[in-house]
Amino acid sequence: MIRTSTVLRNQLVRSTVNCKAACPAIVSSARVSSKTPVSVRFYSTRSTVIQLLNNIGSKREVEQYLKYFTSVSQQQFAVIKVGGAIITQQLPELASCLAFLYHVGLYPIVLHGTGPQINEILENEGVEPDYIDGIRITDERTMAVVRKCFLEQNLKLVTALEKMGVRARPITAGVFQADYLDKDKYQLVGSITGVNKAPVEASIQAGALPILTSLAETSSGQILNVNADVAAGEIARVFEPLKIVYLNEKGGIINGNTGEKVSAINLDEEYEDLLKESWVKYGTKLKIKEIRDLLMHLPRSSSVAIIDVNDLQKELFTDSGAGTLIRRGYKLLVRNSLEEFQQPDLLRAALNRDVEISSGSTSVASYLKALESVKFKAYGDEPLEVLAIVRDDTTGVAKLDKFLASKAGWLNNVTDNIFTAIRKDYSALQWTVKEDDPNTAWFFAKADGSFAKNGHILFWYGAESIEQVSSLIENFSKQVAGKQSGIFKSGSQTRSFSTHRNIQGGVFSRQFKRGLATSAKANPPLRDGSNTSKSRVALIGARGFTGQNLISMIDQHPYLELTHVSSRELKGQKLKGYNKKEIVYENLQIEDIKKMEANNEVDVWIMALPNGVCKPFVDAIENTSGAGTSKIIDLSADYRFDTTGDWVYGLPELNDRQAIANARKISNPGCYATAAQVAIKPLVEYCSGLPSIFGVSGYSGAGTKPSPKNDINVLRDNLIPYSLTDHVHEREISSQLGLPVAFMPHVAQWFQGITETISIPLKKPMTARDIRNIYQDQYQGEQLITVSGEAPFVKDISGKHGVVVGAFAVNAKQDRVVVVATIDNLLKGASTQCLQNINLAMKYDEYAGIPDDLVIRG
Repeated sequence: MIRTSTVLRNQLVRSTVNCKAACPAIVSSARVSSKTPVSVRFYSTRSTVIQLLNNIGSKREVEQYLKYFTSVSQQQFAVIKVGGAIITQQLPELASCLAFLYHVGLYPIVLHGTGPQINEILENEGVEPDYIDGIRITDERTMAVVRKCFLEQNLKLVTALEKMGVRARPITAGVFQADYLDKDKYQLVGSITGVNKAPVEASIQAGALPILTSLAETSSGQILNVNADVAAGEIARVFEPLKIVYLNEKGGIINGNTGEKVSAINLDEEYEDLLKESWVKYGTKLKIKEIRDLLMHLPRSSSVAIIDVNDLQKELFTDSGAGTLIRRGYKLLVRNSLEEFQQPDLLRAALNRDVEISSGSTSVASYLKALESVKFKAYGDEPLEVLAIVRDDTTGVAKLDKFLASKAGWLNNVTDNIFTAIRKDYSALQWTVKEDDPNTAWFFAKADGSFAKNGHILFWYGAESIEQVSSLIENFSKQVAGKQSGIFKSGSQTRSFSTHRNIQGGVFSRQFKRGLATSAKANPPLRDGSNTSKSRVALIGARGFTGQNLISMIDQHPYLELTHVSSRELKGQKLKGYNKKEIVYENLQIEDIKKMEANNEVDVWIMALPNGVCKPFVDAIENTSGAGTSKIIDLSADYRFDTTGDWVYGLPELNDRQAIANARKISNPGCYATAAQVAIKPLVEYCSGLPSIFGVSGYSGAGTKPSPKNDINVLRDNLIPYSLTDHVHEREISSQLGLPVAFMPHVAQWFQGITETISIPLKKPMTARDIRNIYQDQYQGEQLITVSGEAPFVKDISGKHGVVVGAFAVNAKQDRVVVVATIDNLLKGASTQCLQNINLAMKYDEYAGIPDDLVIRG
């Protein structure tokens, strides 16, 4: 029976921080009473951990891998080999990650080394460690140290696990039988001749993680030293696990030419060429050869991952994985005709994965008949777990006609190998995917650009000119005309163009409309577009700069119409800057609001009022008989700290877009707070202390009411600090991030635009490149966020509708990074964000009404 404890639940905070899945609300819910029945406690905790895992990957990924791992007996889940240096340097992280696995009901077999500790003791005693062919010479004196170190390190790991409430069993003998490898040459070094499974199986059956050393014994009881990598391989041969994981400090195999981490190695396809690489030598070559020898004797579904301890959950539970994944895979085959397919039944089975064929819209035979008359190239692995068919196209850009992958094909990353092979053969490619395809994020990562329409997405890479992309889009639009599918069930979709990279030095976005975007790690954008009917908008408090910008943007919006604009000072005057119809300023009172709501005259209420003023208006709307259909967007800070659940915080790039779309009442974030959250959020789990935010705003942020902060004579050649502690934005940023921050605002002499210089202390050493990659992953595909390697300038953001984050300056110790963020306080800091929230709430395209030519690009 699997057991759990209150102690472990109370340690989950540590587990989530170290394993990159921090979620305080969920952690809090994990603390259940010790009086709760064991079975109830276990399933409650398992559910909690699954939710926590969802923070490092999608729910789909976590569920499919859990099902995959629990499809075999518990001892066949994974063998994890832990380097001795990790126990010394990263014990808390290691224990936390193993606790996660235990807590979700997975029992890895853990085997550890102790090489660095042995060397340290020997050197302290004046003994120089001696090696031949990379094997430690182990005399009796050295063996005494080896045995002592193994016992100490084993106990250290077991104790750390037990402090977290994890049952762990030290197994320091009785597993490995061995003979002398070469007694004269290596002395007390063993070659494993047999593995006794009983101690390991007994530990798992008792609900305890087995923690093994690589000490072996001869038949007469002599202890022999065995290389831990070799011992891990022998354990894997006996148990045949799905995963074999080597934890090391580098976090993978490093390409010696490029300095990049090798993501994946498919031995059947790459082994011979890989060994010819100049950087594959010495220990790297030996490790690759040993892993190949191991995998050749295991089921093809087995794989070896070489990763950093902090990436263990990411490797096990996400498609992207971590470190270096090594598997046998299959040789990839390329066919140029149907006659080259040796097994027609496999081809038919692969084609039956196609949605049009499986739904009966067409048949396999019909498709194959059509394929005979065109020039094509087909790519696949031997069992056709993945099949790709590329055809020539009239646009001059080859078309990926079919890309069909089984679950195993996705899980084993055969898809990546196939796409790499295609990319070698085709410098330019186009393909189409339905918007509700669960692997959309993967396709976005492979593309240079995309265009979405009627429930389908056109992707491409390698298009060389605007004219070529125009042709692709025109042909695609004709093909999907009238089609509907996925989550966007009706209405034409506008603003559907996206470039993922600049082409020929130009920026396509200024010529076309922006596209559907998605992110593998962040909050995938929800672009609806199902509503094409008009909506009536009442703007309460239209005198300020934000109100003026909203009026201008609503004037350009395809579906929004202003019906009422309220301002006490401007009552009776004609509204300027709005051309759809003549509007006269009103001074709406509470009774007017009630009457308008009762008569269903307004679809969207925008509260552009000072802080502390809008509550009576909101109450009037809510308390009116028959109310309930209109939406309320509040631009003040009045409801940003709502704890009732009635209000949704409307920062689409960081919050749940679906929640915003379903909300009736939306609190629009502050300008400083938006930029700061975008700049800090990707590093929250890496942050070790208090981030400090030095913010400077143009004087438009001080509003239209005269004060020293918007007096250009006072501001000239000056910088005015104000509210240096406990500012409302400081509380807003802290509450939304779940992390205390220090915020120091200032006003400068320019009109609009904000710059924030943010110092963030780090838990572990990180390079600027590491950090920039984290931000690029977080905001991949977000249309209004740009990640730059340079520090952005405030003059470049003025009049633009996005946020730019950059600089990523890391100090010499690599324990602190400075990030710079810029935002226009009147646009993305207020009115643009308000329009995003209105679009989501009213089921329009999220970016409708936001000018394309004013969007910041990377």
